[in-house]
Amino acid sequence: MFELSQVQAALEQFSLDGWLLYDFRGSNLLARRILDIPSDVMGSRRFFYFIPRSGKPVKLVHRIESEALDHLPGKKIIYLKWQELEEGIRTMLHGTRTVAMEYSPRNANPYISRVDAGTVELVSESVESVVPSGDLVQLFEAVWDQEQWNLHQQAGIHTDNAFAVAWQFIATRIREQGSVEEQAVCDVIMQHFQETGLTTYHPPIVAREAHSGDPHYETGTGKETSIREGEFVLIDLWAKLDVPRGVYSDMTRVGFTGKEVPEQYRHIFQIVAAARDAGISLVEQSFQSGNPLQGWEVDQACRDVIEDAGYGEYFVHRTGHSIGQETHGNGANMDNLETHEERLVLPQTCFSIEPGIYLPEFGVRSEVNVFIDEDHQVHVTAGERQTEILPVMLEY
Repeated sequence: MFELSQVQAALEQFSLDGWLLYDFRGSNLLARRILDIPSDVMGSRRFFYFIPRSGKPVKLVHRIESEALDHLPGKKIIYLKWQELEEGIRTMLHGTRTVAMEYSPRNANPYISRVDAGTVELVSESVESVVPSGDLVQLFEAVWDQEQWNLHQQAGIHTDNAFAVAWQFIATRIREQGSVEEQAVCDVIMQHFQETGLTTYHPPIVAREAHSGDPHYETGTGKETSIREGEFVLIDLWAKLDVPRGVYSDMTRVGFTGKEVPEQYRHIFQIVAAARDAGISLVEQSFQSGNPLQGWEVDQACRDVIEDAGYGEYFVHRTGHSIGQETHGNGANMDNLETHEERLVLPQTCFSIEPGIYLPEFGVRSEVNVFIDEDHQVHVTAGERQTEILPVMLEY
């Protein structure tokens, strides 16, 4: 629920004069969610909602949709002509120097870049500078309350158990039938989700051998999809409790369908695990010391380990993503590859750390979820982090 006092406290925290939230026909999903506008209420005219650091907000709405923001506090300005729209913007921003919008300079961060360049140009005529609202968005989109933290932990128990279900199924099928299809393993995981009250937007990834070298492999679509004894297998799964405000648990683990894991797999896994742990350590050290931490720094800490080991060209995606009610949430990502993520890693947010090395023969990824609580304690969630490749036929 929108709380003016919380927004204005955030503006004070980040030393901003105000936040200008804008939408046209659903173009700015972030603004609509922050302003509690139902998804089935679209509208066909532009609106602006200006929240100053102190004082009352101002609404700018079209005459034929003049009630669009009536559920929010503040003075209302109604426009009809384009000249009145532009005058309304000048009026509402009078005396404002720095205003935040869902904008990213040079589109460096497309996750928050929801306002078109022309609108930014228009607003820029009335203020000294327009700056990204990324950290403000995080506070209202990515920060979890205690209920969501509890829901994540509950989901994590079931996602953690899903790996045991999958490995047991693989081992049993190989012993009884000599092989098992990737898709059959995926189906067993989905059945486990259903039985434990979980839901997901997409089935998990089950990838054998060379398929695991494709970070976004679609299960069952490779040239050879039967898992046999003596093969490398990657499982990436994500799900949340099927309840209102549920948040995701998203993990990746790897196994070998034999009793002893070959050195070629063990070597790559140890590099990936060391990279993962370097990222976790940086987060822990930063919050213990109170030093601000930006998402790109976590990515670089992991990437340095893999590059130093000589496999930098095979780490082809960012280190991690924000986690929320969507698997890929609207908080800071751990990214210095696809974007230079300058948003802060904030308390009460959750994100993945999942470095990987993807070779033509096989690929290794180790994914954990990290949550920072309100006391700045860092939690690696959903079971213990994987420290070695699982010898499936030995353990199951």
